[in-house]
Amino acid sequence: MFYHDKKLQYKVRVDKPNPQFARMLQQAIGGIEGEIRVCLQYLFQAWGSRGPEKYRDMLLDTGTEEIAHIEMLATAVALNLEGATNDLKDKLVGENPLLGAVMGGMDPRHFLSSGLAAMAVDSNGVPFNGSWVVGSGNIAADMYANVMAESTGRVLATRLYESTDDAGMKDMLSFLIARDTMHQNQWLAVLEELGGLKNVHPIPNSFPQSKENSEFAYSFISTNIDPTDKGLSDTGRWAMGTSIDGKSNFSFVKAAPHGQEPKLGAPDPKGHAQTEQMTGGIVGEAAAGIKTVVDKVRDKLS
Repeated sequence: MFYHDKKLQYKVRVDKPNPQFARMLQQAIGGIEGEIRVCLQYLFQAWGSRGPEKYRDMLLDTGTEEIAHIEMLATAVALNLEGATNDLKDKLVGENPLLGAVMGGMDPRHFLSSGLAAMAVDSNGVPFNGSWVVGSGNIAADMYANVMAESTGRVLATRLYESTDDAGMKDMLSFLIARDTMHQNQWLAVLEELGGLKNVHPIPNSFPQSKENSEFAYSFISTNIDPTDKGLSDTGRWAMGTSIDGKSNFSFVKAAPHGQEPKLGAPDPKGHAQTEQMTGGIVGEAAAGIKTVVDKVRDKLS
């Protein structure tokens, strides 16, 4: 069950409405780095959480908080669009300032589709995509996904902060940036509580590594085949020394084929490939004979 409060989590003030900035804020709502993504991600992780109840409770708390962030940003979009109201009215009587606003970066759907309100889309008007939501049922894997989501969200918020000189918008964004800081630390704290890098890796740690092909478990494979350019991949931490999980040592190897050249069977006649595909490109009388056989098989199958 969810409840709501009429007041915002943090104040939203727009000193000078800016339809173009409203469009930019849409990325923080419905973009892949946005608040809808993290909101649904944490809630779905919570709803499917198994194991210690504290993780479910924490995810519910934070997922619900993210609804408040969507509300703040939607309010900010609406307030920034209020400055377009008179222009839009002028447009309707033929002065056409909206065209100039559109050319200047305003999203026309903010008028045409939502009546000067936020939408569940990104800054290009692309609808939110639920496939971005990660909820694997593995707490460690999900925490890493959450750190990534908060990290890219914080990057976006800082770029938005640098893109406006509106003091009210900077104040709101400074709050959201601060919450991203907490949430990054929060998810990392879960990983630490689970035992840190040495215990949670490799994920899932419930699968016995004895079933891995150990020859390839800790080797960095370089696919650079240019003999004149060795590259610098072999100088990184990932190519030498003890592995991060402490269970082996990294090594650096050149890529080599360990499998066979794939050989696929003939096309299924019911799949209706070209005759030449089914005959192997054979021409003349031999092809005609094979075609007859193929036709007979097709007739039996039909």
